[in-house]
Amino acid sequence: MTGFRREASDILAELEAMRAADAPTHGGRVLSYVYDSGLPELDELAARAARLVQPVNGLDPTTFTSVAAMEAGVVGFARRVLGGAGDDEIVGSVTSGGTESCLLAVKSARDLWRSLRAGSPRVPRIVAPVTVHAVFHKAAEYFGLGLDLVPVDPDTGVVSVAAIEERLGDDVALVVVSAPSYPFAGLDPVADVAAITGPRGIALHVDACIGGFALAFWPDELPAWNLSVPGVTSLSADLHKYGYAPKGVSVLLTRGRDRQRHQYFATTGWPGYPVVNPTLTGSKPAGPLAAAWAIIEALGEDGFAALTAQAARATVALREVVGGIEGLRIVGAPTGPLFAVATDESLPAELRVDPHHWADAARAAGWHLQLQPALTQADGTRLPHTTHLTVTPVTEAVVGELSTALVAAADAVRGVPTVDGRALVAGLAETLPGGLDALAAASAGLDSDGAAALLRALGLLGGADATRAAGADGALPDRLAPVLALVGALPPQLTERLLVELLARVVEPRD
Repeated sequence: MTGFRREASDILAELEAMRAADAPTHGGRVLSYVYDSGLPELDELAARAARLVQPVNGLDPTTFTSVAAMEAGVVGFARRVLGGAGDDEIVGSVTSGGTESCLLAVKSARDLWRSLRAGSPRVPRIVAPVTVHAVFHKAAEYFGLGLDLVPVDPDTGVVSVAAIEERLGDDVALVVVSAPSYPFAGLDPVADVAAITGPRGIALHVDACIGGFALAFWPDELPAWNLSVPGVTSLSADLHKYGYAPKGVSVLLTRGRDRQRHQYFATTGWPGYPVVNPTLTGSKPAGPLAAAWAIIEALGEDGFAALTAQAARATVALREVVGGIEGLRIVGAPTGPLFAVATDESLPAELRVDPHHWADAARAAGWHLQLQPALTQADGTRLPHTTHLTVTPVTEAVVGELSTALVAAADAVRGVPTVDGRALVAGLAETLPGGLDALAAASAGLDSDGAAALLRALGLLGGADATRAAGADGALPDRLAPVLALVGALPPQLTERLLVELLARVVEPRD
């Protein structure tokens, strides 16, 4: 390549070396974050489709008409399979992912609420179960709404309709339910909630980001959960999950054109071109959209049903295996291709399996499960710390090997006590002037150097027991159970500040 600083072959070789350090994105060894169809030809089709539109700017579908055609096709497919077939009042947009879809659903609801209550000094609220995805915390912060979190049943992870109804009022701009929830895969009672929000004129959003395109083809009969429920006013579902498209592409569907127009931003108040954006971004890549469109065209509904059936069979098999492991229990009655696992506290301590130790042992054997912290709800009930598994079609091919590894991991840690995060915090506090009170106060005004020093004291930056991930301050620990224990024991504001510092330092440049 004349005039270039480095040869393409060298650049790509370096990129391949960096990728080799990643968790594997194919083959079923990572049970979160990635959604492997197990069909290499589908990945190749997506890559070729994205390459064809690489120079295209999705900002203006009137200039790049392929964008308009593909988006109409993707939204039409989503509407058809997510309960809106034949209803031309249901419209939608393709977004960059579930975060953007949910942010836009909140913005639309807020703006509609404001338009109906012009001049009201009240702050609108979102009412949602405590299991609702964290993006709604972000949306409330970004758009200036209150977030009213309703406790869920600790045994099932599902919210009751009565508990939501108690929170309703004129200041509620949006109620959110999940189909299913990420933490425990509980399917919230969508139709029953719609029956109380609809007559009150309160918007109801179904967050189906993780499972929507799986539940749409799920082989078991499910309670009504999608746009077929009359009171559902919007629904989000990610095509880069069980639509098997590359990151990031999602769909937000809205009932009613007038409602959906509140999603848009438009201005002619500057001397440049008129700006009209249906999503949060202006310029945006067309590649993920093209990949999703191509996959939909290739698979059709029959193809999606076949892949979902594979994921469903693997899910049943894994639930049976995990349900048979002494010391563990599956939380609630999960719906779809995901579930969470907790300690079986009905057994004596020597027979219990801590799910975080279990996940660490599985990770040491090459299987990546996702650790989730415990949470005390506003009513004082406690949701258990768990390990989360997301099952994909490719899991069916490795379910035997994975099952053996999960049983062996449990055997290796059975009887090992749960990490006591309070003891870890107390040990740290003894080294600080002021002890625990000083540690709690540290969340206010903690600067970057102070946060980094505290992370090092906790063993989360550098140190002999860490796995080198990036630079001197980019080391992450081998075992995650102690990290999650600290997350549960430290004051939430301090935990969040430390996690910001940790992630920020991992990606800082190194000379």
